[in-house]
Amino acid sequence: MPGLVQRLFPDCLWTMPPTTPPTLYLTFDDGPIPEETPFVVEQLARFGASGTFFCVGDNLAKHPDVARQVLAGGHRLANHTYHHLSGWSHSRPEYRADVARCHALLQQLQPEPRPLLRPPYGRITPALARELNQTHQVVMWDVLTCDYDRDFVPEECLATAIRLTRPGSIVVFHDSLKASANLRYVLPRYLTHFAELGYTFAHL
Repeated sequence: MPGLVQRLFPDCLWTMPPTTPPTLYLTFDDGPIPEETPFVVEQLARFGASGTFFCVGDNLAKHPDVARQVLAGGHRLANHTYHHLSGWSHSRPEYRADVARCHALLQQLQPEPRPLLRPPYGRITPALARELNQTHQVVMWDVLTCDYDRDFVPEECLATAIRLTRPGSIVVFHDSLKASANLRYVLPRYLTHFAELGYTFAHL
C-alpha cells in the first residue's frame, strides 16, 4: 500500500513489528461460510498457525457454527461490517450502524474491549477511520493476495504474494466462493513456503 495512503490513516494498523523468529499475520475476509472457512481452518491447523477472520455480519448470523469452529481452532474473529459496506458510498451514520450490528454478533461469540475492524475494500475516509478507531482497532494490510480476482491465475497469485511478503506482514486472503480457486491453491503452498523459511503465523 503506498506510503501516502498510510500517512492519511496513521491510527490504522498496516503491518506489525518484526519479531524473532519472523512472524506473519494471515487474515481472511468475507466469511464465515461452510464451503470455504473450514478448509482455511484445516490448513492453518497443519502448520500450528493462527489467523484473524474478518467476518461479514450477515454470514455470522447465517453460520454461527462455522464461526465457533474458527474460535475452537484458536483463531480470532473480527468485524468486516454487517453488509460488506464501502465507506466511500454510505453515510457515516449508516456505516457506523452496520459496524455496530456486526459487533453485537461478535460480542456474543468473542467478547473483547477493543475489537478489530477492517473496512471492506479498504474504503474508508480519514474522518470515519478516526471515529471508528475510538472503539475499534482499524486494520488494513501490506500484502493483498488478490485471490478474489478470477483473472489472476493461481501460480501468479502465489508468486506475487510470496514476493511482497516481509516479516511482520499483514496478509489478506478471502474465505469466499469468489476466491475459492486461488485460495485452495495458494494458501497451503504459501504456508509451506514460509514455514520452511522458519516463519510462524499468529493472529492479530
